[in-house]
Amino acid sequence: MSLRFVTKSIHAYLDYPVAFGLILMPFIFGLGAENMLAFWLSVVTGVAAFGLTVLTDHHLGIFRVLPYSLHLAVDGAVGVVFVAAPILLGFAGIDFWYYMLLGLTVLSVVSLHKAEDVPSAA
Repeated sequence: MSLRFVTKSIHAYLDYPVAFGLILMPFIFGLGAENMLAFWLSVVTGVAAFGLTVLTDHHLGIFRVLPYSLHLAVDGAVGVVFVAAPILLGFAGIDFWYYMLLGLTVLSVVSLHKAEDVPSAA
């Protein structure tokens, strides 16, 4: 039994709320009080995530020019950056935990991706 249950469809439904959350949460949580990079990293990533979602080839993509596999790879890279950023940039307090928890969550979602069944050519 596979624990991979995050389908392309489920992932697509998560993309827009996550993008908007990344843009809004720094304001809500007051990120960047000690280091403005903690504020702007989330906002810029949210804007980029929105653009990536609009361009991704899934049912909620608007232009559908980027393969879903690229989208997953970018999400994985964002997860790694979000886990590394608080350590490398010296974030503390809420800034540290925001990126650490968000990064680990993103990496979990990517790792739980369920590959689509590809029909075999007979």
